[in-house]
Amino acid sequence: MKRDLVAMTWVDGLFVHWPVDPAVVDERLPAGLEVATYDGEAWLGIVAFEMTDIRPRGFPVGLGFPELNLRTYVEPEGGGRRGVYFFNLDARDPIGVSIARLFFALPYYRAEMHVSRHGEEVQFTHQRRHPGATPAHFDAVYRPAGDVFRAETGSLEEFLVENYRFYTRGRRLYHGDIRHDPWPLQEATVDVRANTLFEANGFDRPDGEPLVHYADELHVTADRIRRVR
Repeated sequence: MKRDLVAMTWVDGLFVHWPVDPAVVDERLPAGLEVATYDGEAWLGIVAFEMTDIRPRGFPVGLGFPELNLRTYVEPEGGGRRGVYFFNLDARDPIGVSIARLFFALPYYRAEMHVSRHGEEVQFTHQRRHPGATPAHFDAVYRPAGDVFRAETGSLEEFLVENYRFYTRGRRLYHGDIRHDPWPLQEATVDVRANTLFEANGFDRPDGEPLVHYADELHVTADRIRRVR
């Protein structure tokens, strides 16, 4: 029986997604992965949330810190399960960053981050401070703007948020699995006051208005990474 490596709770999640040309994303992916599309479009997403009660297996006390990532959606070349590919994951906790880099081979970076709440409104600020990494800055205010719903099977929302596998490239291509209930989504509004994550990862900023969702709270567990094939 599998034993999860870590358990945590994700709070005040923000999902901001832009459709992009699949070729723009494909050229930035490592060998072994290809971009996944919905109705012919690839998607780049910025996801922000606060992780609370993070408990690696055997730890008696939970940790907590904000996280911010730029991601897309991929499939293994030759077929396989769709999942998330992260261009960056920034977090405030240096210990958490070191653990994630060591055990999950993920592109985590140290950053100064702050989350404040005023009623339903959430302010999320971020400034990357990782030694040797490209600087990045993100500042947004967001809030839910609708009733809670679960993504319907086959919908765009399901494609964007219901992904239970991530892929990462170290010396080899690996995948890791997470487990959680379906996301309790709400439509949302966001005022992005600063955002250089696209430029920091070598992308032009996408045109048009993004698709925005909010999620209140979700309990998540994660297993160790495994080699793809």
